[in-house]
Formats: sequence, structure tokens, C-alpha cells
Amino acid sequence: MEKGERFQAAAKQVVAVRPDWDWQDSGRDWFSVETKYRVGGEELPADQVQRMLRMGRAEHAFGKGKIAVIDSEFIEEVNETLTDSEALQNSPGIFEINAQQAAFLKTSARDFGMLVEDEIEVDLDLPNFLRPYQVAGVKWLYRLSEFEMGGILADDMGLGKTLQALTFIAKKGGPALVVCPSSLVSNWADECKKWVPELKIALHVGGQRGEVLEADIVITSYAILRIDSEKFQAREFDIAILDEAQQIKNPDAQISKVAHHLNAKHRFALSGTPVENSLLDFWSIMEFALPGYLGPRKPFLERFEKPLRKGGDPALARRLARKLKPVVLRRLKKEVAKDLPDRIEQVRYCDLAPKQQTIYSQLLQESRSQVEAADDGRKRMVALTALLRLRQACCDLRLLPGLQVEDKDAGVKLDDLQNLLAEAIAGGHRVLVFSQFVQLLQGIVPILLENHWDYCYLDGSTKKRGEVVERFQEGDAPVFLISLKAGGVGLNLTAADTV
Repeated sequence: MEKGERFQAAAKQVVAVRPDWDWQDSGRDWFSVETKYRVGGEELPADQVQRMLRMGRAEHAFGKGKIAVIDSEFIEEVNETLTDSEALQNSPGIFEINAQQAAFLKTSARDFGMLVEDEIEVDLDLPNFLRPYQVAGVKWLYRLSEFEMGGILADDMGLGKTLQALTFIAKKGGPALVVCPSSLVSNWADECKKWVPELKIALHVGGQRGEVLEADIVITSYAILRIDSEKFQAREFDIAILDEAQQIKNPDAQISKVAHHLNAKHRFALSGTPVENSLLDFWSIMEFALPGYLGPRKPFLERFEKPLRKGGDPALARRLARKLKPVVLRRLKKEVAKDLPDRIEQVRYCDLAPKQQTIYSQLLQESRSQVEAADDGRKRMVALTALLRLRQACCDLRLLPGLQVEDKDAGVKLDDLQNLLAEAIAGGHRVLVFSQFVQLLQGIVPILLENHWDYCYLDGSTKKRGEVVERFQEGDAPVFLISLKAGGVGLNLTAADTV
């Protein structure tokens, strides 16, 4: 017999020990799981495998001259996954888990190559204007809801999280609550009119609001949710959606506590940046979407946050990713590029802040009077000046000459811009921010510094313009602030993908 043939014959005698999970339905949405070790069609007693692992032995003779080889790292990974399921051990080797954690274990079992039933295919008749990845997203939301579960839709900016959420609401039915930043309430209302015009929409905002209205979709802001917490907690919703869910990243904040206690069967969070500072952000959002899934706060942070913060631990990172896989869906633009048009245009509406609305209305009334009072030769100039002042008021009240206003009352655009930049930067995008108003660009700089985002800056006073452009093109600063007058012509900024 040749050496190669002898090697192949010997190799056939070596068989890997494969852990597997035996499932039993315990009723009441609970399952019992037992780890079994199989080798070459035979079962190896679990206590024998554990004894070999403790002794550091990797081989075990069995059958007719065959050798069972134990992969201790793989078995440890399987056991860690069982630990991460928050399973209850009622008898030796047998664990009890609820339906939510069962979804996690079954997803992990598929990754491990274990025998487990195929994932249930969701058959929905969906609108043909959805792109393929959006169809997958709606089905993902629907599948989780069928298992009485929630999750986080964390798609990259511009991929249509709002559209996917609205399509899901329309298909699932039942009253839904949408909570978003104040500046996005009208944006959600417009998206509802565009994509789900058949649904009745109610806005719970403003100083004259009463009880929470009956509607297919109720839209409110985080600020109003906190103020009217008792009204909302007294209502039962089939679906609750939190947009820009990083607003509840601090679990000790009042708004987070209110959100966590909403009465809704199916809860989903939308956020392109579910982790802004630490895994505590993520824990708080997930505690809304799927209470208890990550376990109590302190053990979760000790298990994952502290070790990962100290330094790279690829095995621990994989362990966390496996835990999140069934309940977090994130697609980047580069991953779905084949389904996207050459350019995506989004209109983002911002509601004026109360002080902003008051001053805008006053300016509008004064401007009309001034235009009417001006003689024919000056009407055009007076009107253009009035339009400039109205545009400044819409952008930020601090742009208006001679007006003293507190930062919190100046407007909402910079707050909304901060959210957009956070989402874009988290997705690896590089952003150009243009404005006619240099003072507004200068007002963005403190936001960038506060978030430790590197940036480039160009206006009419910038020296060595070419060097600034070259620094952005060849560097990795994610943001370039540019005045329209200085950057309107002669710039070739191919390093950016978002404007």
C-alpha cells in the first residue's frame, strides 16, 4: 500500500465528536434543550466528554479501531452559547429556555452545522416598489412578530428604514405607535401619506393635544411621550416603533423608563447608530425591543462591555454577534449596492422649534407690511431681504442680526444634522455639508468637536484652499464643511459619497 493510501485509510478512522442539541417542547412557550455528543453515528456520554475535556485529552478510542477527536474550543463555544441563552438548568445537562432565547439557539445551531428545522419562510404579498433588501427587511420584521419578538432595524442611512417599518405595520395590522424626535414628526406623517395612504394617521403633538386618538398609526415625539407617559401607558398598541432609538440609550433617563414600559405586543427600534458610546446604549434599546433578551444589565456589561473595552477579543466579539444575529438587522449601502439606484435623494423635513415658529411668524407679518409699504423701485430689494431673513430664521435663529436667543431655542436643524452625521459616520460614509451661511457652518464645528469627529473646513477666508481639499481627498476626515460661495465651482471631491 502506498503512503498516500495508508494516510487516507488512517484518516477515515479519525472521526470528530459533534455536539448537538436535542429539543423538547415543554409547553407554554418554553423548551428543554439537552446537549448530546455524537461520533460516527454513535452517542458519546456527556459526562465522558466533560471528563476528557477536564483531563486535557483530545482523543478517545471507540468502535473498531476508530478514534474520536474532540475539538475543545468548538465545544466551549457551544457551551458559551447555551450560557448566553440565559437558560435555566433544572436537571443535570438539561436546560429550560423561553421562545425568545430558542430563536437565538436555533440560529446558532444552524451556524454550528447542527440538525435543526429550517427557518420558517414568510409569504407576504408586498408592494413591487420595494427593493429586494427591503422585502427581506419587512419579512424579517414580520417573522419576529410572529414569534412575539421584537428587534432593531439598524440599516445604513438612506436604505429606507421608515418605508420598511410602514410596510410592516400595514401588513401586520392593528394600532401602531411611532415615536420619533420632534423634528421628524411631520416627516413621518408625509411618509405615511406617500406609502400607506389607506391608513388613518393621528399626530399627538402640540400644546392643544388631548387624549391619545384612535388611529391605525399614532405619531408622537419623545418629549411628548415623556410628558404624556400615563396616557400612553394606559393604551394598548399592537406595534410600537422607536425611530432614532438612540434617544433611549441611557436606561436611567426618564424617557427610557417610559419607553420600556409601553404597552405593545411587538416592539421595534430603528437606528443607524444603536451603539454611540458603549454597549450600555445597546442594552437599553434592546431592553425596549425585547425585554430580558440580553439578561440583566450588570451581568451583560461584565460579560461583554468591560472585556471588549479593555482590548480586542475576537472570540468574545463573535460570541456577542451570534447573540444579536436573530434580533438585529443591519445592511450597509455597499452590501446592497446592486439593488440601489446611482443616486439616492432624501427630503428630510424639520418642524420649527416653538420659539423659532413664533419669530418666523413675526418676521413674515413684518415682511409683508414692509413690501406693501415700499415704493415700486424698492419692492424687489425689500422682498429679497425679507426672504433672506426668513431663510435664516428657518435655519437657526442665531443667524438673525441683532437677535439674542438661547442655544436651546435657536432651532432644530443642527440637532437633526447631528443625528444624520452620526448615522453616516457609523456607516463609514464621508459627508460634504454645504451652506450659504458661514455662521451656520461655524455653528456646526462645536458639534463635530464634541463628538470627536475629524473635519475639514472651507469658506471664502480659508487660506491654502488646495491643501484643505487635498487633505480631505487623501485623508480620512469624515466631514467637510463648505460654504456655497467658496465651494460652488472648481472642486472635485471624489472621496465623499454623501452630500
